[in-house]
Amino acid sequence: MKPYGKLSQEELSELLGILTRRDPSVLLGPAIGEDAAIVDLGDKVLVTHSDPITGASELAGWLSVHVAANDIATRGVKPSWLVTTLLLPQTFSREQLKNLASQIRSAADEIDATVIGGHTEITPGLDRPIIITTAFGAGEKKKFFTTSGARDGDLLVATKDAALEGTSIIATDFHDKLLGKIDKSILENAKNFIREISVVKEALTAAQIHGVHAMHDATEGGILAAALEIAYASRLSIVLYEEKVPIRRETAQICRALGLDPLRLISSGTLLIAVQPESAPILIERLQKEGIKATIIGEFKKNGHSLLVKKTGEKIEIRLPVAEELWRLFLHT
Repeated sequence: MKPYGKLSQEELSELLGILTRRDPSVLLGPAIGEDAAIVDLGDKVLVTHSDPITGASELAGWLSVHVAANDIATRGVKPSWLVTTLLLPQTFSREQLKNLASQIRSAADEIDATVIGGHTEITPGLDRPIIITTAFGAGEKKKFFTTSGARDGDLLVATKDAALEGTSIIATDFHDKLLGKIDKSILENAKNFIREISVVKEALTAAQIHGVHAMHDATEGGILAAALEIAYASRLSIVLYEEKVPIRRETAQICRALGLDPLRLISSGTLLIAVQPESAPILIERLQKEGIKATIIGEFKKNGHSLLVKKTGEKIEIRLPVAEELWRLFLHT
């Protein structure tokens, strides 16, 4: 039986080989590690990306917008339009549907985006809603970014802190199990981390800085997977320093209590940015002026294996795929 989460690189490569078709108007199509497709519209480009929310969540509608929009913003393009598909169980009530729609509208308003279409249906076999949002944005033809744009010698900058989404999910879904091990106030603080998962602001800010070469949203598999995906797409290796990765007290305590690695825990809300060394201080200062913490956590190299330098100084070779810690937790609980 296949594990939950992303397909293996081998399976995904095989799938993309079947799906991909040459089209001169497609500047960037499906590829491992790339966040969104880019289509040539003449003097503009259309950027598009689709993402599902498959797990039960009180904020599923709100999350669906931000998760999809983040991947448009990593291209340096503002997410402007949304198409939403709602697959609903038979037991889904009208009040639940209204709440879902209100969440989608609220999230869209937060990033100044508009829902322009979609599809709704009652789907057999579901015990929870599945929400699929496709986001679109239009940008300048010569001013977009890709995951594959990192260069030898670039530094890796992370915004905010690691594992914000994962910490929030665990604090919510495992609240009762963690009570007694972790102070209630810590859990309540951690639940609110979900409100920080948008990276639109920092991505559009970073896009204005000379020397920024690539951006990538750290989602499933956490910062470790996202850093490796940039390196893989850019045909480079990454040296990641564990002691430099910013981790909040709440995340550290929850992961310690459950035996989880925060570097491998879903990290929506953390934007990874590849930037030339001389531009890194300018980038960090600009982000800080916007109220966004930013930290240098690694560096890209042309040769050698990708490495995680542990706090002890030990160097561990790292590679894709990275197993998501949240799936492991759910499977063993």
